[in-house]
Amino acid sequence: MTPAGPAATRTLRPPAGYRLAASVRALTFSAYDPCARIVAGGLWWATRTPAGPATLGLRPEAGDLVAEGYGPGADWVVERADAVAGLRDDLTGFADLAAAHPAVARLAREHHGLRMPATGQVFPRLLRAVLEQKVTGKEAYRAYAAMVRHFREPAPGPLPLLLPPEPAAVEASPYWVFHPFGVEQRRADTLRRAAAAAQRLEQCADAAEATRRLTAIPGIGPWTAAEVVRTTYGDPDAVSVGDYHIPNTVAWALAGEPRGDDARMLALLEPFRGHRGRVCLLLEAAGIRAPRYGPRAPIRSFANY
Repeated sequence: MTPAGPAATRTLRPPAGYRLAASVRALTFSAYDPCARIVAGGLWWATRTPAGPATLGLRPEAGDLVAEGYGPGADWVVERADAVAGLRDDLTGFADLAAAHPAVARLAREHHGLRMPATGQVFPRLLRAVLEQKVTGKEAYRAYAAMVRHFREPAPGPLPLLLPPEPAAVEASPYWVFHPFGVEQRRADTLRRAAAAAQRLEQCADAAEATRRLTAIPGIGPWTAAEVVRTTYGDPDAVSVGDYHIPNTVAWALAGEPRGDDARMLALLEPFRGHRGRVCLLLEAAGIRAPRYGPRAPIRSFANY
């Protein structure tokens, strides 16, 4: 049976040099994300909208960007397609700030096509961020993928994607349901509290209000809040304080220091206030890493205990 075509379409005109895959990569957890994929240079993104489930397809075509929406929420995702693609990202004033440091100025030029997406969806990114707390990326992805498949609900559209879990289903699940996914009670309880607050969180007007509401939930601190608002609102100033790697990366890139703490990171980023998160994004896009010392953190699992 041939899949039905898109229920809504829209053509966008990105700026010269715009890089779709690089801009929307933050919306995927990995190349095998069950809810979002980058395929042939285009994005497929499944989500829940106020109008119902939807999948957004974004693909470059002859210098334009074609947005296609599938499912009951097709109109919602297509109307927001430019924000999801990062085309509402405001770089006003960043070039002047970047000029204050030669490395940042160079990265701003080399990655001028990189934009920050703004999905307008808090809970799906919050779920992922909570799972990323204090574990390796592989552990977090394994838990995320297992959870999405446990609450399995197929997304509309031509690709076999799944929808992010419904907040009500997460809230109603006892903590031990999450244990086989490799999620201990602390993070499971945080997820359930976040799910209970999901409706209020989705009503936040901006990143500042969302940060206040997020950090009022036990188990959610500045790191988790920053990870959420960076892609939900496209907040260019969101810095993930408390990250294991970012302080070292910033210290190395901006001061040639192999190690740094949060205070040192914030001091080095202060000249870029308003775009501090953007500077961190540029460092990541460039693949800059501080020298590594000692063994990597081990991959753990207690799912079978």
